[in-house]
Amino acid sequence: MSEFASGYLVAFFFWFSISFGCLGILMIQHLTGGHWGFGIRRPLEAAAKTLPLMLVLFIPIILLSHDIYPWSHEAEAAQLGNKAKYYLNIPFFVGRAVAYFIIWSGLAFILSKFSLEQDKTNSVDSAIDVAQKCRNVSGPGLLISALTITFASVDWLMSLDPHWFSTIYGILTIGGCLLNSFAFMIIVLSQVGNREAMKGYIGSKHFHDLGKLLLACVMLWGYFNLSQLLIIWSGNLPEETIWFIRRRGGGWEYVGPALILLHFAVPFFLLLNRSLKKKPHIIAMVAGFLMVMRLVDLFWLVQPEFHGGVISPTAVVVTIVSAGIIGAIWLGLFFKLLSSNPLLPLHDPYIQKEAIVHGGH
Repeated sequence: MSEFASGYLVAFFFWFSISFGCLGILMIQHLTGGHWGFGIRRPLEAAAKTLPLMLVLFIPIILLSHDIYPWSHEAEAAQLGNKAKYYLNIPFFVGRAVAYFIIWSGLAFILSKFSLEQDKTNSVDSAIDVAQKCRNVSGPGLLISALTITFASVDWLMSLDPHWFSTIYGILTIGGCLLNSFAFMIIVLSQVGNREAMKGYIGSKHFHDLGKLLLACVMLWGYFNLSQLLIIWSGNLPEETIWFIRRRGGGWEYVGPALILLHFAVPFFLLLNRSLKKKPHIIAMVAGFLMVMRLVDLFWLVQPEFHGGVISPTAVVVTIVSAGIIGAIWLGLFFKLLSSNPLLPLHDPYIQKEAIVHGGH
């Protein structure tokens, strides 16, 4: 059962990271008003509105929590003392998860509602008022989301070893969510950018901008992981270094270097190429490759805590199958939500003209 439970957790968090990351990018775009977000505003909203689905898909994790989390066992809870009594216990764990999803889903639907209201405005002043509402929600929403995803990453991933801790784990999770989401948005835009409704609005420079943001996320992922390694290894505390020691054997010693090469080095040098970032189908291939590596990275984060620290072929298969099934459900809802609204926010007063000119190059 642990093979299924751990594989499902990896697959769930992979797709959840896109839903949450798109919500974060959506709020950043409202605050900055950058033309880079013009073509992906509606895909971002559609992806963010899948968060209620992720709450439903979180139910198996709750049901399998005894197979996933050591702190759910009485013997382990006794060793943890107050940590288990006041924080790491099933009722509070479930309550926190529900609260996270309510907050995230609320933000997603409020921003989508305002955005659709803007499409119906018939004056610049009305459109500006709606845009201000979006910024008023996005400012505190971004802060609240950063705090809640930090707690969620501790609850769902870091507590797999309740004795281990990392002060950079929350920001590392945020970086992974943003990377996965930007990669997914590039793939989506490469597919819908040629539709009749998008012609004349989306051009190579939009992909160039998104490619630069994807490159920034790749660099941040590398920086955060290196920082975690340096901080923990230099501290040389047994309860911290054990996390890396588990990943130095059982086949995991090959996964770490592979991630350095394929999750960082290769995409980094590819995305430095200016002309590559302007070619939709090529940069979409790079983005797709990065999404595969995101799944491998999550597998590397989760699975060494199970199966005696040895790579389990069964867990690999379960992870791939679970990711495929959850992905089919998630994508079905995503495209349904995307098709239910106009593909472009043409009444946005801050980015419309700039984005259209930008798309013509």
